Amino acid sequence: MNVRLVLKTMGKLLVLEAILLLLPLLVSLIAKENTWLSFVTPIACLVGVGLPLSFIKLKERKMYIREGFVIVAFTWILYSLVGAVPFVMSGSIPKYENALFEMVSGFTTTGASILSNVEALPKSMLFWRSFSHWIGGMGVLVFVLAILPKSDSGAVHMFRAESPGPNVGKLVSKLKSTALILYAIYAVMTLVMFVMLAPCPEVSAFDSLLISFGAAGTGGFAPTNASIGAFNSVYVEMVVAVFMFLFSLNFNFYYLLLMRQFKKAFRSEEIIGYFAIVVGATLAIALNIMDSCANFGEAIRYSFFHVTSISSTTGFTSLDYNSWPLFSKVLILMLTAIGACAGSTGGGLKMARMIIMGKSTVGDIRKLSRPRQVITLRYEGEVLDDATIRNTRVVVVSWLFCLVGTTLLLSLDSYANGDMLTNFSAALTCLANVGPGLNGVGPAANFSGFSTFSKLMLSFDMLAGRLEFLPIIALFRPKTWTRA
Repeated sequence: MNVRLVLKTMGKLLVLEAILLLLPLLVSLIAKENTWLSFVTPIACLVGVGLPLSFIKLKERKMYIREGFVIVAFTWILYSLVGAVPFVMSGSIPKYENALFEMVSGFTTTGASILSNVEALPKSMLFWRSFSHWIGGMGVLVFVLAILPKSDSGAVHMFRAESPGPNVGKLVSKLKSTALILYAIYAVMTLVMFVMLAPCPEVSAFDSLLISFGAAGTGGFAPTNASIGAFNSVYVEMVVAVFMFLFSLNFNFYYLLLMRQFKKAFRSEEIIGYFAIVVGATLAIALNIMDSCANFGEAIRYSFFHVTSISSTTGFTSLDYNSWPLFSKVLILMLTAIGACAGSTGGGLKMARMIIMGKSTVGDIRKLSRPRQVITLRYEGEVLDDATIRNTRVVVVSWLFCLVGTTLLLSLDSYANGDMLTNFSAALTCLANVGPGLNGVGPAANFSGFSTFSKLMLSFDMLAGRLEFLPIIALFRPKTWTRA
């Protein structure tokens, strides 16, 4: 383990968080709030610790996979630990464990909250809460790779450790250029969404910005308790729904469109599969809830919004779907687990992983009847190698073990409204980075009733789900810390 390299990189990342905290500080000053000291204090501490570390001299500059994984894991943990401080210092969220849960939820773009009165927060805190979605959506390290010079040497390990999905690679030959392209697409799409929402009379410009941050990062923190339903606008719902869908697509798709490779873009197995699931689930839920709606058009409206919200793992809501029939709620849970596309800002197991698991399972079944047959599996026109299939299975199995384990441990909690569906959906929605679950953690409820232990466990699930386990596992492996 190259400890000096890890410390030096962490120093630069701590200074970066200090720079990011300047934005909510600016909001605090513009809004003339008395929360400015809540941002100045962590900024000073971050600079005081990070700046000396960033000047550490290196004997070896080469970064290997374990350094990349450790840097990614520590970055997300430290950003959350420090990011919670302004909430505690300002009194917005007095208990640190609650503030930590909120910030882990923010940076991992989960959107699960412990707040019961969001509107009471100062504007600077609302901004920091939603801005954390935008930071975490594309990834802190991707941003670093985009702005730091000479970031290609070994940095691909950080890129792959942080980027979701089984098949993440460079869009172009230079990793720095890839990061710049990704962030350019991300920023432009966020700006377009803001411009489309800002003129709407039901939504203020400030709320439009926060909603755009939430949709872009597929996070789900809204500036109101009733989420998007508070604005009571079909236009707002449809704009948000469309952009939630767009941000849940693999960003390689947009790159191919920019390069005018339209055939390759629209022939993507992942894009086709994801589109089919969204359309199919929208129609199925609309037909199932039609009796409780004024007409089929209204059923389609609510169904499409919530299908895109859950499948993209954003978690915005426009009504309490806890009142829907059981069939629709089961579909909601299935969409929660599947999640968005690989290479998007969304969470879940990922559509690409579902396709790979399906193909490898079919291949294994075929081998049972013809053991000597050589079966070649392809995904997106390329041969699936054993390493990709193996890594996919590792993540899926780890995901399932964590889901079962968390559900069991949550059952020991003394949560007043706790029941099996509440506990299961809480574990599932945190692991998939969605936000709202069912019953006691549904759209009309929150996670405040859980004990401190349960909140910490669910925070771990959010981090493990966002980073897809391997960087977190690396921290606890003794071999990670050996010199060899």
